[in-house]
Amino acid sequence: MERVSWTLLLLCSTALLCGSAQEFGATQFVCTSVPKDADLCAATMQNSAPAEDLKGTVLQLRETVLQQKETIMSQKETIRELTGKLSRCEGAQEDGGAAQKAGGRRKEPGGKNTMGDVSRTPGDTLAQLGLTLATLKQRLENLEQYSRTNGSVQANSLKDLLQNKIDDMEKQVLSRVNTLEESKSGASNDTEQRNRVESTLSTLHHRVTDLEKGPKGSRPMDKFQLTFPLRTNYMYAKVKRSLPEMFAFTLCLWIKSNASPGVGTPFSYAVPGQSNELVLIEWGNNPMEILINDKVAKLPFLINDGKWHHICITWTTRDGVWEAFQDGVLRGTGENLAPYHPIKPNGVMVLGQEQDTLGGGFDATQAFVGELANFNVWDKKLSSVEIHNLATCNSRAQSGNVLSWSESNIDVFGGATKWTFEPCRTLN
Repeated sequence: MERVSWTLLLLCSTALLCGSAQEFGATQFVCTSVPKDADLCAATMQNSAPAEDLKGTVLQLRETVLQQKETIMSQKETIRELTGKLSRCEGAQEDGGAAQKAGGRRKEPGGKNTMGDVSRTPGDTLAQLGLTLATLKQRLENLEQYSRTNGSVQANSLKDLLQNKIDDMEKQVLSRVNTLEESKSGASNDTEQRNRVESTLSTLHHRVTDLEKGPKGSRPMDKFQLTFPLRTNYMYAKVKRSLPEMFAFTLCLWIKSNASPGVGTPFSYAVPGQSNELVLIEWGNNPMEILINDKVAKLPFLINDGKWHHICITWTTRDGVWEAFQDGVLRGTGENLAPYHPIKPNGVMVLGQEQDTLGGGFDATQAFVGELANFNVWDKKLSSVEIHNLATCNSRAQSGNVLSWSESNIDVFGGATKWTFEPCRTLN
């Protein structure tokens, strides 16, 4: 059989092709198939009936489109109504304090968290922690009574056990408070409860400290350490006195941390108009740095191993010469660090936070996490022998003549704590 080739042609205007096609109208467009080499005009006349059928099909399709449009509009209205109801439900959920964040996702009321525990409101959690703290407080009172009536040996063992429990409880409370602060719902109420919990913790720590000192406060005032268990923007310690104007200094401290990335800011000294007058900081993946009047020197310290280390930094304004000692050994030196710029007086010394404003503007990402002790400052450059004596607990070592480490000189805030500390025990 001879193969017939067909071609799909668009008959745009039969009036133009045949000269007489007024019955179709000049604006009618029809697509049809005709045999190859066929007479187009004849095909047009023969296909008038299919053209009418196509016209009817078009009208039917148009009606279908209109019906679908009405359906879409109805569905949009339904969606808007459901969205409004969902918003009202979410609003009621937030007002009730039942919505919490879990891994960036909102949990349904009564749902379970990733640990399989039934979710609780912030108030429920803090209430439970408050009851536990009240129990600890009662046990501490019993301990005090016991120490008064039955001697100190057994009481001290009970005190140590209770101190460990308080320390664990404190970390749980502070961790919970830190989580609550990131939540947007009930911020003011959560902050008020956090302040009450922190106040209770501070009272407990003061009373434990008093027990450690003994009935007559026999413990030396410099035998203590500061502990910063969490990276927050509200946990810090403040030195009660400012630094004087200094043309040289030596600053030394014991430090212990394994925080990552970076141990944070062990101390920062800010003066009016300059928040980075004197700062020691290690944040992100940067090495530890000393800042003087916003000028920076990188220090060769390696202390992020969870062990106690003794570090000292000396500096003189002449040529900005500096030295860095770790565990009594010179590790690095340099010059041109803020040359001929004296350290300014009338500032604020903060331990554990970096100041962006005078006495504030803390950033949690730059906070110190770990323990520090024996922070002393001299207004002169100590010799390498004197620094070695400090690092090895030599009896000839002296306290700072500008800032000496003493409990009476330090106030703690936001959950930072003071514990008994013996620097020589770190050498084993």
